[in-house]
Amino acid sequence: QVQLMESGGGSVQAGGSLRLSCVASGYKYSRYCMAWWRQTPGKEREEVASIDGDGATIYADSVKGRFIISKSNDRDTLYLQMSNLKPEDSGTFLCALSHKYCDTGAGEGLYNYWGQGTQVTVSS
Repeated sequence: QVQLMESGGGSVQAGGSLRLSCVASGYKYSRYCMAWWRQTPGKEREEVASIDGDGATIYADSVKGRFIISKSNDRDTLYLQMSNLKPEDSGTFLCALSHKYCDTGAGEGLYNYWGQGTQVTVSS
């Protein structure tokens, strides 16, 4: 079965950096989109960034210029390098996997698998 396991979350002060990782196992599709989502209480789950098999990336406006999504050459690991963190970046970051093309605005329905999430807390 497909499993996604996030790590790298923690507590940092505003302006700091964190690097999140997502290790994927059991994926058998030739086409894929991998993404980071953020969940905060009282808000809809938000897509932060995504990357496809060709390396094309999509970022939410709120993180452009501060976050970088990348993946290992063997596709096993997804990364999110977060810099200049702000308190509003806080939340549970979840790794998601789809066997379709990345599609801006497609929403959660695009993704077939989800990790449990890793907590990020940014203090002022």
